[in-house]
Amino acid sequence: MPHKLLFISNGHGEDNHSSHIIRSLWELAPELDIAAIPIVGQGHAYRNINVPIVSPTLTLPSGGFTYTNRLRLLSDIRAGLLTSTWRQIQAVRHYAPSCDLVFATGDVVGQCFAYISGKPFISFTSSLSAMYEGTLKLDMILKAVLKSPRCLVLFSRDAYTAQDYQKQGFAKAQFGGIPSLDRLKPKGKDLQLDPDRPMMALLPGSRVPEAMRNLKLLLGLAVEIARLNAQVQFRAALVPDVMAALETVATELGWHYDQGGLTYPAQGEAIAKVLCYSDAFSDIVCQTDLVLGMAGLAVDQAMAIGKPILQIPGEGPQFTYAFAEAQERLLGLSVKTIGTEPATPAILKEAAQCAVKTIQDKAYLQACVANGQQRFGPFGASYRIAKVVLSALEKLDTEAVLSHPV
Repeated sequence: MPHKLLFISNGHGEDNHSSHIIRSLWELAPELDIAAIPIVGQGHAYRNINVPIVSPTLTLPSGGFTYTNRLRLLSDIRAGLLTSTWRQIQAVRHYAPSCDLVFATGDVVGQCFAYISGKPFISFTSSLSAMYEGTLKLDMILKAVLKSPRCLVLFSRDAYTAQDYQKQGFAKAQFGGIPSLDRLKPKGKDLQLDPDRPMMALLPGSRVPEAMRNLKLLLGLAVEIARLNAQVQFRAALVPDVMAALETVATELGWHYDQGGLTYPAQGEAIAKVLCYSDAFSDIVCQTDLVLGMAGLAVDQAMAIGKPILQIPGEGPQFTYAFAEAQERLLGLSVKTIGTEPATPAILKEAAQCAVKTIQDKAYLQACVANGQQRFGPFGASYRIAKVVLSALEKLDTEAVLSHPV
């Protein structure tokens, strides 16, 4: 019988991390029987690689981001949070007993789900980092879960956090990394770039409708940048739902739309042009000179491969000033945040000036490359974690044989 695993994750970024670990696991051990429970959202990252979802799913109004505004929890409850959570707990209790191992990605919610499974589990606290405040401040529940004898391994997203875990007495902690970086390589997509001109990437995030609002702000920023430097090329990496709404967005903002291209006209001339793609994230991020970011994991990935990031706050629920400021603390010198409120015309003008200066600062750009390697290297996280998972399964097999000799 092949080993049976259950992946539990509580967030879109967490689903993404887990999906890359699963891809690496299947490369190393194709026979593994793997299923998933995405606590937040529809689990698209799992569905895209044909991992069966064994629980009900629910898209929350907050997108799972209630820590920046606790009032959003009320809207989640009205949307069915409590009922959905209870059904998901029941799904864990129903499915987990047949599993050899549970893998939980995320914060206290996902880890508690793993704990109540009653099975041995591996924790990947991908959303937690000691780099935010210098040390992790864990609540009592999470501490108890992570110190459970059934928690076999505790992975962190960065090496600094792994060291902090160790200092706090979590002997099972080790460095994991960002799994998606293993596949963040150019795929050969033709971005229609002029190699002699700088390119800036627009990353508005993945959650609709917030990503639509963010894109509108970033298009306004692109116009201001183009007024200062007409040589800049713009490419946008969008999720399919936003890509499908581009013509509507163009109409609302007074842009011209043509087969994935947006052009902003003024006095009969095109001031700014943005080419948009829903299937070229890796190519855009790898080739850009500067990221104009209003996203979470996508910004982390870009920073890790040495790209400078310029952020402007939005309305949220995710990408507010509070989130952007926390991102700045996490990612260090690679990130600059302009404004402390949802971007106004004045903030867009200030951000445009910063963007134009940034791509001309060669010393700063080189420092960003070093910073990415220092904070999130070495890469190879999905395979590093997958090999530990396979070792854990072998150890569990050995222990089972020793405890039940023939």
